[in-house]
Amino acid sequence: MKIAIINGPNLNLLGKRETDIYGNMSFDQFLDSLKKKYSSVELSYFQSNVEGELINEIQRVGFDHDGIILNPGGYTHTSVAIGDTVAAIKTPVVEVHISNVHAREDFRKHSFVSSKAAGCIIGLGLKGYELALEWFIRR
Repeated sequence: MKIAIINGPNLNLLGKRETDIYGNMSFDQFLDSLKKKYSSVELSYFQSNVEGELINEIQRVGFDHDGIILNPGGYTHTSVAIGDTVAAIKTPVVEVHISNVHAREDFRKHSFVSSKAAGCIIGLGLKGYELALEWFIRR
């Protein structure tokens, strides 16, 4: 089973930025723990702060992977193009957000990705990535 995790802008700062919202663990530390726990799954990881690079990566893995776990970060609320890319690929996508975007600023309540995703996990911290991975394994 091949699962891609794709993170958008500022998620490279996990463990350093707004730790009251996002926690103290870096994504690399978290990813290492996922790879150990799910050693039978081929996990790939990509992060970019650049919208076009995220689109290119979604397209690259979107036809030969079993699933994509996508946290578009701030592009969730602004990028029609990322939403269109999710709609254009064959691989199912689970949208994940570490924080509860619905409990934050009003503009964060709209996602251009959610309606094209197989599902969404919002506000459960880094555990949301693991829950998405479990969903792909069990489906």
